[in-house]
Amino acid sequence: MVTGVWYDRWMMLRLARPLHLWQLLLLRLSFYASRMSKKAIHWGMPLHISVEPTTSCNLRCPECPSGLRAFSRPTGMLEPTFFEGLLNELKPGLASINFYFQGEPYLNRELHGMVRKAADAGIYTATSTNGHYLDSENCERVVQSGLHRLIVSIDGTSQDTYEQYRIGGKLEKVIEGTRLLIDTKRRLKSRTPHVIFQFLVVKPNEHQIPEVLELAGELGVDEVRFKTAQVYDFEYGNPLIPENEKYARYRKGADGRWVLKNKLENHCWRMWQGCVVTWDGSIVPCCFDKDAQHRLGKMDAQTRFRQIWRSPEYRAFRAGILEDRSQFEICKNCTEGTKAFG
Repeated sequence: MVTGVWYDRWMMLRLARPLHLWQLLLLRLSFYASRMSKKAIHWGMPLHISVEPTTSCNLRCPECPSGLRAFSRPTGMLEPTFFEGLLNELKPGLASINFYFQGEPYLNRELHGMVRKAADAGIYTATSTNGHYLDSENCERVVQSGLHRLIVSIDGTSQDTYEQYRIGGKLEKVIEGTRLLIDTKRRLKSRTPHVIFQFLVVKPNEHQIPEVLELAGELGVDEVRFKTAQVYDFEYGNPLIPENEKYARYRKGADGRWVLKNKLENHCWRMWQGCVVTWDGSIVPCCFDKDAQHRLGKMDAQTRFRQIWRSPEYRAFRAGILEDRSQFEICKNCTEGTKAFG
């Protein structure tokens, strides 16, 4: 699996262009200048964006607004024509696109074509799936789309454990779909997509960590990643918080209450280097804003991405992060933005 990991990293570097390095320099300089001055200084365009193919999902995971059917925003599908407009505006300096935010991406039948357009533009492409739509036809389209990285969520190695979080899911289907995808890669003599098993560690499945590593090796998966789980109600404990603190975002304080491990510092690299574009064109600051509560603008025939990226609303949001990040509910459960580079 080590070879697969290094090939994925090399692919990202191979796609890098001089303009990407210039953008990175501008973004980091303005980020550091903002931290020192406590003023929202921002130069450059985004290096990375997430684009939402759909808010629909076939599963009912208990800590996910898609699974809970709990969105206050509308459900829908990303349209190829809208995506092409976004791509044409950003592609000169864009290094990567993650085709995922909420929902199951492969419910959008147009996703393969959108990935192909981004890959043809020299942009590193990735998405994440629950693995229930990796049938023979779809696996062939995934490989031929030019997708560089595919994360497959597999949160258990037995059905009874898996379904405690992936409610409505079938582990056998995920395993068979992964096997079929890897066989398709071999048949088409393709090194991509780089296939990652993502294991969301929760108390019901933490004992199966060694088993998922073994399963990944048997299938020929390129990499295994362990992800800490975000839970909404954690202050007084939660049955999903694992016993092994290494895999938890939270720790129990002296008073018995649970708190986020990392200190909530008043800065966040994500606010400078990228953002999320929802299926209907709303721009939100990061992937923790699942219900798009902090819409910083919406793209339409009159409003381009650049106008929103440079808008007073976006500047004010970045300034708010520098002033007091704890005022934003979406930041309170975040571990990724607590370090200088997420």
